[in-house]
Amino acid sequence: MKIVQELAIKTKTILLIDDEANVRELVELCLIDLGGWNVLTVDSPFSGLEKAKIAHPDAIVLDLSMRGSFMFLRELRNHIETKTIPLVLLSATARWLDPQFIKTYKVAGIILKPFDPVTLPIQMSEILKWPALPIHT
Repeated sequence: MKIVQELAIKTKTILLIDDEANVRELVELCLIDLGGWNVLTVDSPFSGLEKAKIAHPDAIVLDLSMRGSFMFLRELRNHIETKTIPLVLLSATARWLDPQFIKTYKVAGIILKPFDPVTLPIQMSEILKWPALPIHT
């Protein structure tokens, strides 16, 4: 029983912000089933900011192409409770980001759409420098 409790304590939580329901569902399933993490989902940057302030996730995955994403980034980094949360961009448009933008908003990494669902948790683990993942089935 103690081992189960310790594992529950160590499980990371990721906040996923994407306005496309099918993408949210796919990413959520991959991160839960293959990564073994808890996943919170919202469909807008506005909801994401409030959820981040309340839930204090271990990391945030953001689709940068949504309306309000840049405001979200500014607010995320300016708020005391959320400014250090690691941020991963999951976006088709992120490949053209200026390196200064990445530095300013402390982006931990970028995963380009389209992405490979099977390797998504591995990419996340590498970007966030989290321990190697066990295979979950």
